[in-house]
Amino acid sequence: MTATDNNEVTLEKVTKRFGDTTVLRDMDVRIAPGELLSVLGPSGCGKTTALRILAGFEKPTSGSIRVGGSDITTLAPNRRDIGMVFQAYSLFPNLSVRQNVEYGLRIRRVKPPARHKRAEELLEMCGLEHLAARFPHQLSGGQQQRVALARALAVRPSVLLLDEPLSALDAIVRSQIRDEIRRLQQQLGITTMFVTHDQGEALAIADRVAVLNGGRIEQIAAPQDVYQRPATEFVARFVGTVSEIGVPDTFDGGTVPLAQPAPGLDTLFVRPEDVELLPDDSGDATVTEQTYLGDRTIVRAETKAGLRVTASVSAAGAGPVAPGTRVAVRVLSSPALRVPHGTSEKVAA
Repeated sequence: MTATDNNEVTLEKVTKRFGDTTVLRDMDVRIAPGELLSVLGPSGCGKTTALRILAGFEKPTSGSIRVGGSDITTLAPNRRDIGMVFQAYSLFPNLSVRQNVEYGLRIRRVKPPARHKRAEELLEMCGLEHLAARFPHQLSGGQQQRVALARALAVRPSVLLLDEPLSALDAIVRSQIRDEIRRLQQQLGITTMFVTHDQGEALAIADRVAVLNGGRIEQIAAPQDVYQRPATEFVARFVGTVSEIGVPDTFDGGTVPLAQPAPGLDTLFVRPEDVELLPDDSGDATVTEQTYLGDRTIVRAETKAGLRVTASVSAAGAGPVAPGTRVAVRVLSSPALRVPHGTSEKVAA
């Protein structure tokens, strides 16, 4: 499988209803051949339903699904040439690692020599050669997830689907497996949909990110665009940290006269790295806390009216803005999003 193969995925006007509840609304998505698309959103936003519809486990109420130009909307899951990795691994406990990896090939009646050769390739690719004879209960969570990934890839699927594959792992292992998934995905050039509620995960692994809210796509863009140029208020709040500050429509950068968002004021959505806190006895806010993160320190300040502002500063530069310090606030660059007064959930220009 290479990125030049025609394995483009298209979901067109896909809607899914369960009774009176609409879970997906006119979802339009195109995943280019060899692309990894992260589908990101809160619980209940419809992201797993979209993945299950693509896999064939759910039927759309309306709309169509195409892979490689072929309409697969009504095909059974086992006829879709799609590999899937689940959150719970779903390994066969009575089969060894090697047997788990070979399982899909055996079901497809691949002859033993070819089956064994392909399993060896995947075991080596996923760093599992030394574990081939072990059983799932003898593996760590990260090792089990590697086996699940190798099993999904063994049959050379056109498309790979990953449903919250890292959520059961601890932070260090999660990061390692995330990077391993990305390496294999790029090496094989396989078109991939990666579903997650973890924004850091989505931004780190994807070519593009689709942010879902209430069954609708709020934005599809490169990770840096989703973070730096969110299309809507929801995306600005959901992805990363923002301070929401009300300003006159004449404000054009610099020191901000802090005010709560209110009628008659534009609302700035400002990322922590674009906020500077300046010690000032007549400043609008007071530093309330610092959180040390190693190379950076997160500093939070609050006005008497309850407006909270978050800044990210170098650990070395956090001393002058210790808790209790009065500060003025400066916006260092263009805000992530500016919503003119009198509008709501306005798409960014």
